[in-house]
Amino acid sequence: MNNGSIRANIKEGLSVRIVLKQDQRTGKITRGVVRRILTSSSTHPHGIKVQLTDGQVGRVKEIY
Repeated sequence: MNNGSIRANIKEGLSVRIVLKQDQRTGKITRGVVRRILTSSSTHPHGIKVQLTDGQVGRVKEIY
């Protein structure tokens, strides 16, 4: 379980847990595999934004 707020920790193909935009209030976690990294900055306080292989977009909370 790594820090999902540091871009260098996240690579395409990694299994991650993210929070989708519509789930930010509840904090509901969605699991998936990173297709691409959407955040360009090296860090983000709420987690790096990624797109999963199924097309869903959210911020990384945990890395497996």
